[in-house]
Amino acid sequence: MLNTRLKLVAPRVAPVLDAAFRPPALANRAFGALAAQTGRAVPVRVALEQANGSIEHFATNVLPEDHPDSGGNFPHVERWLKFLLWSRGGFRIHFAGPASLAEALAGHYRAHATGKFDAEMMGGRIYERPFEVRWCQPDELPPHRSNTQPLGRHLEGCRIGFDLGGSDRKVAAVIDGRVVFSEEVVWDPVRQPDPQYHYDGIMHSLRRAAEHLPRVDAIGGSAAGVYVNNRVKVASLFRGVPPDLFNRRVKDLFFEIRKAWNNVPFEVANDGEVTALAGSMALGDNAVLGIALGTSTAGGYVTPQGNITSWLNELAFVPVDYNPGASVDEWSGDFGCGARYFSQQCVGRLVEVAGIPVAAGTPLPECLKQVQALMASNDERARRIYQTIGTYLGYTIAHFADFYEFRHLLILGRVTSGTGGEVILDEAKHVLQAEFPELAARVNLHTPDEKEKRHGQAIAAASLPVIPHP
Repeated sequence: MLNTRLKLVAPRVAPVLDAAFRPPALANRAFGALAAQTGRAVPVRVALEQANGSIEHFATNVLPEDHPDSGGNFPHVERWLKFLLWSRGGFRIHFAGPASLAEALAGHYRAHATGKFDAEMMGGRIYERPFEVRWCQPDELPPHRSNTQPLGRHLEGCRIGFDLGGSDRKVAAVIDGRVVFSEEVVWDPVRQPDPQYHYDGIMHSLRRAAEHLPRVDAIGGSAAGVYVNNRVKVASLFRGVPPDLFNRRVKDLFFEIRKAWNNVPFEVANDGEVTALAGSMALGDNAVLGIALGTSTAGGYVTPQGNITSWLNELAFVPVDYNPGASVDEWSGDFGCGARYFSQQCVGRLVEVAGIPVAAGTPLPECLKQVQALMASNDERARRIYQTIGTYLGYTIAHFADFYEFRHLLILGRVTSGTGGEVILDEAKHVLQAEFPELAARVNLHTPDEKEKRHGQAIAAASLPVIPHP
């Protein structure tokens, strides 16, 4: 329990089904104010290094070591860094701050189960470099280097767009930006140990779309997970695949699929990134943070300049609840992570608290369907689930605003379907107005309309590849 020595702040608006919820935004603001009040705040500066040479700089303050509340220094920095690792990414942390904190962090990533998960994912799986914490003086931090690039928005030609979720896969045939066919198919990829299941399912959807096109000029896709240059790094869709088989077949699965389609221009991106792109295209504006509430939680970001970055934006793993007794993520083993608050997993864990009887072992998509049916009949128990998610979202928007510059927050995904999505947004707005009025005035919350939900993601995914012109 890492946060037992960090003072937590009860929210002014408590989630109706989770009175123990403790928002990071409030704890971090209180900790920063306490450090400032001492007149002796100790600066911490870090630089996160990625394998492509990108280096991102961040800063916070901690308490002097002789302060009676200095026991909160480590949990504050560890939770802060966990957010940075999963939002930005990095295999090396250059740490300019108290040497004792750097040593404690290195020990955490080396020996603590949740720290080892973060280190192994960042180092071994994503960047394929040894993960390390390097202590240094402030003037020894490597200089900032960013890597941004335009993403998608290419609509010409005959394209296929696909989206791979944990409970369904979608595909669309697009001609010059117009959807001429779309289809959604239920599947169960997470528990499948054989990658052939995934390959066959994706190929089936692509063939279905191709039947409605005179030719296929390009294929673009979105999928839950981390993808670098079309190579699968970390993805919940393939969690059931043994590691050796993952390395042999899954890593280059999309290269195999591209080859089967005569090597047409082919691009795959994280579904959160495509969510943000779809939102930016629909709104005609940039500075968009997108969150997809599906089987897990996906995030994506379009900068104020209209570009994407080399950041991970894996919001499923970022801390959104500092209560040490918070719900634990089954994959990372950590508590209070995004996937347990903004996904079907959240609905599944709240149904019992809400007093809704659901048979043991009911799959999460079926559980969500039951809650949605109750919501459609104005059931107060279902409404409380959506209100709770909305409260989580309101406080988490304030947390995200400390790490992202955005004017628009877009939420979508199966959890937001129906009137429940409206309740989530209304409750989030209520929280912002009550606790963070300055954010309420400058951040616009959106959920796509039904047409955009059906076609927006597919069009954005289809727009990813560049078709070379002679």
